[in-house]
Amino acid sequence: MTTYLVATDHVDTSARLCDYLVDRVDAADDLHAVNSLPGGDETDTQDVRDGEEALNVIVSRLGGVTTVETRQLIRGNEAHEDVLQEADEIDADELVVGIRQRRPAANMVFGSTAQRILRRSDRPIVAVPLTEHE
Repeated sequence: MTTYLVATDHVDTSARLCDYLVDRVDAADDLHAVNSLPGGDETDTQDVRDGEEALNVIVSRLGGVTTVETRQLIRGNEAHEDVLQEADEIDADELVVGIRQRRPAANMVFGSTAQRILRRSDRPIVAVPLTEHE
């Protein structure tokens, strides 16, 4: 049994992460998906709806394969803090995050959230490319 933590911020991100996970997870695994929003004046109702939709993609795609628990976190933290705290709370075996790729001359550049998670986590992390080279 593996406990996965999936961090998503958009429906397209969720779809790519599910593409990676669909052949990896099985009924014995636990899958937790989080969407982190800053809250306060930095978060509006559209942000909340977009986050909920991103989480729903994961439930729709993987809920028939394994148990999926979702959480939308609006606690005033930066996204990487929420993801790492959630990983500790559920004792995740593996984190799954999306990364954006840039032009070939720039090589692969991690988004600030993914980069912070990679630098601060003590758990295995899978970084799934979200976009093709431009």
